[in-house]
Amino acid sequence: MDLLYTPAQRAFRAEARAWLEAHVPAAPLRSFDTREGFEQHRAWERSLHAGGYAMVPWPVAYGGRGADLLEWLIFEEEYYRAGAPKRVNQNGIFLLGPTIMEFGTPAQKARFLPKIASSEEVWAQGWSEPNAGSDMAAIQAHAQRDGDCYVLRGQKTWASRGAFADWLFGMFRTDPASERHKGLSFLLVPLDAPGVTVRPVAQLGGETGFAEVFFDDARVPVENRLAGEGDGWRVAMATAGFERGLMLRSPARFQKTAQQLVALYREHAMRVGEALRDDVVRCWMDAEAYALETYRTVSRLLAGGKIGFEASLNKIFWSELDVRMHETALRILGPHADLRPAPDATAPAASPVGAAHARPDWLDGYLFSLSGPIYAGTNEIQRNLIAERILGLPRSV
Repeated sequence: MDLLYTPAQRAFRAEARAWLEAHVPAAPLRSFDTREGFEQHRAWERSLHAGGYAMVPWPVAYGGRGADLLEWLIFEEEYYRAGAPKRVNQNGIFLLGPTIMEFGTPAQKARFLPKIASSEEVWAQGWSEPNAGSDMAAIQAHAQRDGDCYVLRGQKTWASRGAFADWLFGMFRTDPASERHKGLSFLLVPLDAPGVTVRPVAQLGGETGFAEVFFDDARVPVENRLAGEGDGWRVAMATAGFERGLMLRSPARFQKTAQQLVALYREHAMRVGEALRDDVVRCWMDAEAYALETYRTVSRLLAGGKIGFEASLNKIFWSELDVRMHETALRILGPHADLRPAPDATAPAASPVGAAHARPDWLDGYLFSLSGPIYAGTNEIQRNLIAERILGLPRSV
């Protein structure tokens, strides 16, 4: 792996940095788990699209920039450096988009990808059900074929971004006699279709980032199915690979948190002494290690390689790192850890993240980090996959 950037890559970094510095909103947006904040973030996504940065590695014809994955990593570093808003359409751009590119027909690619890139259509993920959380093979929501349509009945829960999204992608059982991984199909469902009911679900902080979605004889065209009927598990596993692998959680995200953690420690060093210094240093080192490993993986992909079950290793590492960084921050803050920062609070001027950046809400970040070992497949399941598929250990009985 060559750790030196080419002149073209350095020029791209400078271009992206200049654009972000000129366009990132001066004031933080409201949470996208509120209606107002959701639309503010959608407007930001449209600004990214207009600037050519909505999804850097996508083909130009689908709303991307046509860049390679190394340039995407560079852009992500600049994105987090600039303190840019979170990506409200991450389910669409990071998960569904690559899935459509792999399994979609030319018509589906032309229909959906440009509107994902521009965030004209924002997507919710609809996999979990009341009795099918980590065990997706237990899905019971079904879709009965009726001519050129599927008739959907059942329920999805914990639909990420579901409260305000336009569309949902999910798996439905199209063979009523099937069990487990068989007989599932991957469908794209408009959330404003007749027979679809969306009920927001409040999170720990009271905001509604999730939803329950009910299907009461909702009709979806067969042309909204990705791949063949009954191929849903294969398609969903590809989507899960994107979720666990490179795109959803870029290393820049954790490097930024590590930098903020170092700044927090320096701010409170006189009070906490050296007791937590080693923990802070370990968090920073692990964030850098994850970045280097990601660059190594991207270099291998550009040379024609693929990501396999090692995506499970990836997911365990970043999710547990995120929890550890936030736990360390709360330990530094001590009795003040339960206090939220004032809305106009900024990071200390000596901080590497800069005085113009909002002070991190470590408590909110900690609460969200606890979901990391659960979503994208629980870490317990990922450890089983690593044991069986990478280490070749016998399956437990």
